[in-house]
Amino acid sequence: MSLGGIHDEAEIRGHRRTYIGALPGQVIQGMRRAETRDPVFMLDEVDKIGRDFRGDPSSALLEVLDPEQNSHFRDNYLDVQFDLSRVLFICTSNVLDTIPPPLLDRMEVLELQGYSEEEKIQIAYRHLILKQTEEHGIKSPEQIEFTTGALASMIRHYTREAGVRNLEREIATVCRKQARRIAEGKPEKLLLTPDNLRDYLGIPRYRLETEIVERTREPGVMVGLAWTPTGGDVLYVEANAMKGSKGFTMTGHVGQVMQESMQAALAWVRSHAADYDIDPDFFQSKDIHIHVPSGAIPKDGPSAGVTMVSALVSALTRRPSRQRLAMTGEITLSGQVLPVGGIKEKVLAAKRAGVLEVILPADNESNVHEDLNPEMLQGLTLHFVKTIKEVVEQGLEKDPVPVKASQPVRDVALSPAAAAGTPN
Repeated sequence: MSLGGIHDEAEIRGHRRTYIGALPGQVIQGMRRAETRDPVFMLDEVDKIGRDFRGDPSSALLEVLDPEQNSHFRDNYLDVQFDLSRVLFICTSNVLDTIPPPLLDRMEVLELQGYSEEEKIQIAYRHLILKQTEEHGIKSPEQIEFTTGALASMIRHYTREAGVRNLEREIATVCRKQARRIAEGKPEKLLLTPDNLRDYLGIPRYRLETEIVERTREPGVMVGLAWTPTGGDVLYVEANAMKGSKGFTMTGHVGQVMQESMQAALAWVRSHAADYDIDPDFFQSKDIHIHVPSGAIPKDGPSAGVTMVSALVSALTRRPSRQRLAMTGEITLSGQVLPVGGIKEKVLAAKRAGVLEVILPADNESNVHEDLNPEMLQGLTLHFVKTIKEVVEQGLEKDPVPVKASQPVRDVALSPAAAAGTPN
């Protein structure tokens, strides 16, 4: 039963028989279709239930999903008690925020993580390619063949998602173009490789792995890791110090929690400035600006705290970030690094972006062993830290980068007319 858009309580409990066109609720109708008292009942999109003057369906579900009450469930149409205690109810949701807390309290929450790149490739070979070639009237592999490298490039550079819906759309796009070629009298087999992928899908939607090297060359730029509903992604944090007095600017469409992390990062750096040969009174004569690029995308959460501290120390000491390194972790004013969520998605996003080293909170080590297998960690070096000082030690280069000298202004001889400000 799909709950998306349902806003009438009678869909759950049924209509009273005094109304014209009265019917039992969807729960009782589903039991009748299943013809058993103990079916598996799937309630899809439980986070998208609406409400209006006809009642609140989510409140009606409280009785259905509570094992202490549903043995005496009463449908308005039947007007007799019906035992639902033997039914196995499974609800699906994209987010938990919109589910009412009393309803969520009656559920056991199981979070399903997104697919890794290797899993997506296997799904494509076993299901998606066969499905799309059949729908487009193409024989595989006689008329079209996808190499592993082409699928990997499609996943990295054309799709960013936890599932495989967009991957299936991209495969369908290639199949349509091959079907058109065959219809135009060009029956040659198409072998899709990373080299010719651009001819069929256009320019990549996401930048290549070289971006992380280019953007971290200058001091003050660090790479963080973020969790998104479509999986993980890398997050750049830029810090800059300029002449001024006690100014602190935060930009990049950051939320309240992330702004508080920035303030905590600045407070920690000010209190430990002497440890890194920074003038303890630097804030008296400088303005600080922290920016998180992709400014149109809302960002929030505390897990970029270590990235902000590292960016501030890097900007003030001129020590750049170590190449191909990313980090995540929440900070405290006492200098501790606290655990964060979404470790699997963040580590896979780091690997996809070309990162070779990842700094994680020590308390998340158990998540790594539980959620990630050795194949996913191949080529990655993980550093588990407990304090901010360990993060700075592991994340920044030892030697500072000298400040580039500005170009001297050349002396230009002016004619008398130009010197007088009159046109020649």
